Parts: sequence; C-alpha cells; structure tokens
Amino acid sequence: MARDYSGSQMHHQLEAKRRRLTWILGVSALCILFYVLGAWQATPSTQYDLYTKVACDNNTTTSGNNGNATLSSSSMDLDFASHHQIEVDSSNTASEFPPCDMSYSEYTPCQDKVRGRKFDRDMMKYRERHCPDKEELLLCLIPAPPNYKTPFKWPQSRDYAWYNNIPHKELSIEKAIQNWIQVEGDRFRFPGGGTMFPRGADAYIDDIGELIPLTDGKIRTAVDTGCGVASFGAYLLKRDILTMSFAPRDTHEAQVQFALERGVPAMIGIMGSQRLPYPARAFDLAHCSRCLIPWSDNGKPSLYPLSKTKITLFYIIANGLIYLGIDGLYLTEVDRILRPGGYWVLSGPPIRWKKYWRGWERTKEDLKREQDSIEDAAKRLCWKKVTEHDDLAIWQKPINHLKCVKIKENYGGPPMCRSQDPDTAWYRNLEDCITPLPEVTNANEVAGGELLNWSERVFAVPPRISYGSVPGISVDRYVVENELWKDRIENYNRLITPLSSGRHRNIMDMNAYLGGFAAELSKYPVWVMNVVPHNSDPDTLGVIYERGLIGTYQDWCEGFSTYPRTYDLIHANGVFTMYGDRCDMTYILLEMDRILRPEGSVIFRDTVELLVKIKSITDGMRWKSQIVDHESGPFNPEKILVAVKTYWTGEATHKQP
Repeated sequence: MARDYSGSQMHHQLEAKRRRLTWILGVSALCILFYVLGAWQATPSTQYDLYTKVACDNNTTTSGNNGNATLSSSSMDLDFASHHQIEVDSSNTASEFPPCDMSYSEYTPCQDKVRGRKFDRDMMKYRERHCPDKEELLLCLIPAPPNYKTPFKWPQSRDYAWYNNIPHKELSIEKAIQNWIQVEGDRFRFPGGGTMFPRGADAYIDDIGELIPLTDGKIRTAVDTGCGVASFGAYLLKRDILTMSFAPRDTHEAQVQFALERGVPAMIGIMGSQRLPYPARAFDLAHCSRCLIPWSDNGKPSLYPLSKTKITLFYIIANGLIYLGIDGLYLTEVDRILRPGGYWVLSGPPIRWKKYWRGWERTKEDLKREQDSIEDAAKRLCWKKVTEHDDLAIWQKPINHLKCVKIKENYGGPPMCRSQDPDTAWYRNLEDCITPLPEVTNANEVAGGELLNWSERVFAVPPRISYGSVPGISVDRYVVENELWKDRIENYNRLITPLSSGRHRNIMDMNAYLGGFAAELSKYPVWVMNVVPHNSDPDTLGVIYERGLIGTYQDWCEGFSTYPRTYDLIHANGVFTMYGDRCDMTYILLEMDRILRPEGSVIFRDTVELLVKIKSITDGMRWKSQIVDHESGPFNPEKILVAVKTYWTGEATHKQP
C-alpha cells in the first residue's frame, strides 16, 4: 500500500512540474511574441521623409514641389497614437496665423531701422540689438518675396544666388568697381572681389597664407569684422577654416542676407558699445579688410590712471560734452575673443598709407597718427607684430601672459580685467581692460591648453573639459555625448532628406550644449550655427569653439540676429522645456518660421506633452508635421517632432480669395 501511494505521489509531482514548465514556456513565448511585434512597430521605415523629395535643379523657375511640401505616406504610417494615451488633435481647428504685409518681408526684429533711430549714435548704439517690447511683437508669418526659389546648392551657391530671393541691386551698383556682386539676368553672381582684394578673395587669402599658416589645420575658426557679402569667409572654407562673418544692417543693404544666401556663415552684428556675443578665446584668427571700425579712437572715457600710461589721447565732442578717449577699446575686445597665439589681420586704412593716402582722401599726418595709435594699442595688449607686407599687417596675441606684466611696465595701458567670467558677453558693455589668460607654469605653455589641428580637434577632448573648467562636464560624459549623436544623426537621415544630399546647407542648433550635433555633421556639406542660450548653466559655448565649430549666445525670448529665410534646417533639442516658464512658445515658433526657408525642416526633441502643444501651433503656421518615437523606441519619454514649412510667397497669398 505504501509503495503504491508513493508511486501515485511521484506521478502527481511530475505532472505538476510538467504543467508548471508548460505554463512558463507559454508565458515566455507570448512575451517574446509581443516584444517582436512592438519592436517591429517601432522600427522606422526606410523612406521616412516628411515631404516628397524636391528636385533641386538650379534652373527651375519655381519651387520643385509646386509650392507644397507634403508628408510622405511612410511617415504617416507611423502609429504614434497606438503607443501613447495623449490625443494628438488632427482636426482643422488650429488657429491660423495670417501673413504679414509684404513690407515685412525682410524684417529683422532686433535690428529694426525705425526703432534704431531712437537710440544714441555714440559708439554705433543705434545699430546694436534693440528688440521690440511684447506689445510690438508680430503675430503673423513673414512672407517670402514673389517668385522665391530654392537657393542654389553648395558649392554653386558660393558664386550664385537668385535675384528674386533678395531683390536688391544697390550693392551691384555701389560696389561695381570692387566686384562684390554683379547682376546677370535672373541671378546674382559673386566674383569674390572686395574693397582691398581687387584680384579676388582667393588670391588675397593666398597672400595671407604666405605670411602665416592657413592650410596646416592650426587655424580653424576665424571672425571677419565688417564682412560685406562674406567673400573672405566663403573662400576660407576651401581651406577648412570656418569663419563667423558679421556686419551691421546699414546702408549696404542686405549684405549679411547675401552671405547666408550663398551658404556662408554670417550674422548681423557690429562693434559698438557691447561685447560681441562670443566667448573668450574663441577664434584662431580675426580679420578686418577696410571694415570701417575705428580701431584707434572709440570715444570711451578713461577707466585707469592716465599718469601711468603711455597712450594716445584724443577729444571727442558729443552732445555738447568733451570726452577724453583712450585708443584701442575695440582691440581689447578682439583680444578677448582671440585664442592664445591667435592672429589679427588688418588691411585697408591706415596700412600702406604712403601709397594710398590720396585715394583715401585723408592727409598723410592723419593716417600716420592712426597707424601709430594702432601700433601702440597692440603693444599695450602685449601683441607682437608679425609682419607688414604690401597691403597687409598682421599681429599675434601671446600664448600666455607671463611676459605681459613686464611689457605693460614699459608701455602702460589698461589693467587686467577683474571680471571672473571672461565668457560673459550677452548685452555686456565693453571694458577698458585686458581679459586675463588662464595661468601657466612656464613661458612655453599655452594658456588654457593647446588645441589639436583640424580635423582631429572636433572629437578630441576640449581643454576646458580636460582641465575641469566646465562644472558638471567630465571627460566620460563628453565621450558618451559624442556616441549618442552618432545614433541620432543616423535616425535623422531617415526622418528627413539625407544630410549628404546637399538640400540642407545652413543649419541651426538652437540649444547646442557640447556641439555633438554639429560635430557629427562635420563630414557633410553643411555648416551649423551652434546657439547656446545665454543663461545656460554650465556655459558650453567655449567648448564648442575649442572643437573647431562656431556659434553664438542668444536669448530665444528675443529675435535672432539674422534675416528671414536664412536657414534650411533648425534643430531644437529641449528648447521649449528650457523656455517654458520664461516666454510664450508661440513667439519662439514664429521666430523659427521667420528664419526658416520655404520647404525647410525642423526637428524638435522634447516631452510628448510639449510636442503636442507645439504641433497644435505649427499646424496654423502652414507647417506639416508628425510626432514620432525616440530612436530607442516607444518606451523613451522623449519624442521627436519633424516638421516642414510649406512653400508660399507674398504674391501667392495676395492672389487667394
């Protein structure tokens, strides 16, 4: 009996184990099945474009898409709603923004001519940034001019632009002898000429290259002050030198707009009463070719004891008052943004005044006095004059300030600045002082760390990170950030027309952080304006420049210093989370629409709640958009909104009933 009972018990135990094993296997199979189905559903399609790819034939007479950017069927097949409970309103109830009057077609909100007249002309303050009050902000869409066309592809765009896109002939007449720009039928041609380079920018740059190294990768970032149509920066690109060109919005109508239409980095800016919106130690080279900046007399009151200085003094009479000025204030700002060992190149008055003084309609004495003043100011900054050859004069900033103390004992001049943050530049007034370089231990050490040559520089660890100068950013975090962008750019190439296609040239990253987005794009025929919000903590724009990239500070509650329709692609990573409690997102989106070209693309990365709000606004801005999952899959709370601005012009709007 006992044996039979034991056998029965063993039989039941085996049966229970079998059922339990079957149950485990069944549940596991179901889990695997649902995982595979979920992964399949989250996998992006191979043709993910939000518009039918537009033919980029530069001889077309209208937009290649007949005025409409359309969502591709593959994009629409993404079933975002099946993964999320948030309802995406696809109805036509979004508020429609009307077009602005055609008089606003070239509107630059913070460089408005009418508003600028209200400000003092001293130190060009009336041409600095003066943004509209909230009551003045526009709630309409800036129209493109009639018959607007897709710009030429790079590198053809360096030499040509459509006349209808920037219908201004003034520079072709005013600068005809200097070969800035010529009108040829329905297009502009840019011969590459300039005031001080009648043989063209290419030959002019070759002349500079005979005096300092331009092709070995040591010089990567440059700034061109008073750039005209940016031919200097355009031809430096073939030498792998990336130039931040800037000029004011002045009587030379649309010069910065021409530069950006050519696919050359540029922004509206001026040497005035405030610092330039760039960090300290940003540029390897600074350039001025008859840029009309008064390097020797700025009319700034003295801030240091005159008895201890050997400097040129002058008097400026303004508003009935006499100001005692100190030469070289603007040179101290160039010194701030130049890297240790960086170069300043000057051509035009007063260089070679003995030959040109009659043509410049100035006296020999006046021009000699100006050059002597510049020479003295450079010595007070501890710069070394490298050479003066023909029309060019070149100075070099020291690699550190160890010897500067002794030099200042001989030449006097401004003291070292006491400010703790030399990178602070957003609406910061100029100072009559020298920005101190980081400390070194010996005379041969480069202050702040030596940079690798381009292109090794772009992925190497920037000295500001390796030296621990950026709070919270370690070397490990920097490396992880770079790896992250490899996957993201691969995904973007599926979401929009591939970045290698040439459709995108001018790209903006509205919240660039460490510049990983731009660094990963450095292999494509594009350039990126890396924007770091001015109140970012930590401030990372200096890191971006140490990578051989360029960018600027900005407050996105204000307009950007550019013309309408100047960017092909805008990248907004976490921008609306950052500005959510600071200003109305509607105005930020309208500013993005202003600077985005017709049929340009925008990539947003943010929380799904914010993206739904953004989409509800952009649906009324003539954009077509789609929310898609994060590249890692539907379980990541961060989502992506890809949008395309449809093609329309002021003329087309006026023809509508």
